[in-house]
Amino acid sequence: MPELPEVETVKRGLAPVMEGRVFENVVLNRADIRFPFPSNFKSRLVGTTLITLSRRAKFLKADLSSGETLLMHLGMSGSFIIGAARGRENPKHDHVIFTMRGEKTPIIYNDPRRFGFMELLGQDKLGRLANLGPEPLSNNFHGPALYGALRGKKSPIKTALLDQRVVAGLGNIYVCEALYSAKISPLRKSCHVNEAQCERLCTEIQKILERAIKAGGSTLKDFSAVDGSLGYFQHRFKVYGQEANTCHNKDCTGKIARIKQSGRSTFHCPKCQI
Repeated sequence: MPELPEVETVKRGLAPVMEGRVFENVVLNRADIRFPFPSNFKSRLVGTTLITLSRRAKFLKADLSSGETLLMHLGMSGSFIIGAARGRENPKHDHVIFTMRGEKTPIIYNDPRRFGFMELLGQDKLGRLANLGPEPLSNNFHGPALYGALRGKKSPIKTALLDQRVVAGLGNIYVCEALYSAKISPLRKSCHVNEAQCERLCTEIQKILERAIKAGGSTLKDFSAVDGSLGYFQHRFKVYGQEANTCHNKDCTGKIARIKQSGRSTFHCPKCQI
């Protein structure tokens, strides 16, 4: 599933061709993807201006001149493609096509597995955004805030960081990488992560996310930017998918291990992550 860096990459690619533009036409090639499209979806968009396109957690958030907000989630395999972008495949999975006034090429939403969705929120309605935690790249995410959110939690720190109410936008890949860089075991109880470790963990999360965004995200299976280009942060993974490889941390001779937590693969070094 695309995580924060991948969604941010998509947002930055779409903003120049959507912000300040009017929806000239909307084509729906099916009645639903993960969920049915909102009633009168096309008529509520056509003729409105997309004022601001932003990212919140793993969502794309488009504020419209009508006062409504278009909320979009890529799911497992969703991608936005501008026209005949390089590397485009599976046109039969083009489910939504936006045409913006003044733009020559359409903006296509393609989703083979159909786990993505689009919703329209009424004015001042937060919907799925209501209970999200702080953005990890914002000033609201820091050691004391994370420590406060983790106090009293007996779940493993890996599980807590995947909880979008604790911090918004993180997923399996970047949590594994951040815990490894901070040398914190994914099995450690959240309430046993002290203030200094929370500060270090916040720093590592921010560093890794910033590097991943700069690299255009990570492409493991389906993800691509709006021009069809692939992310390349996956070539910099130190722990994710590195099972049985020697630990990269200085003076550590351990081997990367893969375990299961809540049905997901966790990669860590049992020797230096404590």
